[in-house]
Amino acid sequence: MTDHTAVMICGHGSRDDDAIDEFNRLSGHLRKRLPGVEVESGFLEFARPVIRTGLDKLKARGARRIVCLPGMLFAAGHVKNDLPSEIHEFAHDNPAIEVIYGRDLAIDARLLEAARDRIGEAERYAAKAVAREDALLMVVGRGTNDPDANSNVAKVARMLWEGMGFGWAEVSYSGVAVPLVDGGLAQAVKLGFKRIVVFPYFLFTGILVRRIYAWTDAAARAHPEIEFLKALYLNDHARVIDTFVSRVEEALNGDANMNCALCKYRERIVGYEAEQGAPQVGHHHHARGVGTDGSGATDRGVHRGHHHDDHRDDQYGHGEKDSA
Repeated sequence: MTDHTAVMICGHGSRDDDAIDEFNRLSGHLRKRLPGVEVESGFLEFARPVIRTGLDKLKARGARRIVCLPGMLFAAGHVKNDLPSEIHEFAHDNPAIEVIYGRDLAIDARLLEAARDRIGEAERYAAKAVAREDALLMVVGRGTNDPDANSNVAKVARMLWEGMGFGWAEVSYSGVAVPLVDGGLAQAVKLGFKRIVVFPYFLFTGILVRRIYAWTDAAARAHPEIEFLKALYLNDHARVIDTFVSRVEEALNGDANMNCALCKYRERIVGYEAEQGAPQVGHHHHARGVGTDGSGATDRGVHRGHHHDDHRDDQYGHGEKDSA
């Protein structure tokens, strides 16, 4: 990388200060891993700085090439529409700067290793020993109206199920997609396993993660005969940082290709035919930089469709409505 190359980490944003703090710590890790490279972060909505502010800071420091990375797990609406809209606007206004858009974290072997470690940590701190084959793994995604992103959560669950030797695995979502966590757990308890491990496949904390844990606690109270474990989300696991660094390298080498095979905006996907070819238009202008609700922000409820509780990638992504 040259002295004029910079990295912009683009997050969805959250109403929760704790989530923003964790996201900002990610930027700190990347600064350590990319010495000599300017790194900034910004958000689509709620939190500050907004993405344009971060990009303008890099411009002011003399950046001639900026790699913009989605700070989200999967490519749904935020990665496919909202972030490109923000980044294209900056690129249009600054033609002398090369702006490169990297890809989402996606399904990556390094992230599976991080997930394995988080699940293993929960097992080690459990009150009693239960064989994996006697336990069910519940992998929770953020939920989006993009079926391709939702299906990635199912693939992650399957790979962890087989790779770690659980007796069974189920998938649920914190919002927008079904089953929601409470409904998924209601079905899971009927399968007769001694233990249910609930793992939020999220990057950071926030309203949605607390919602997942609250649903888990409620299921545990209703079914004291089953042990429920709450695994930590991915956060700043070393292999997560490795994956982000890899995405920067891909972008600079021209290898940042998203998986578009089942993208509803490119292909005619069953049930989403009308969305093929939809324009890339951002929809977060009304909440850009409005601020958070503090640390431990409260849950405003969940429903299907667009909501703004904490639907960050992304996630995720955000999650976040379209953040996987």
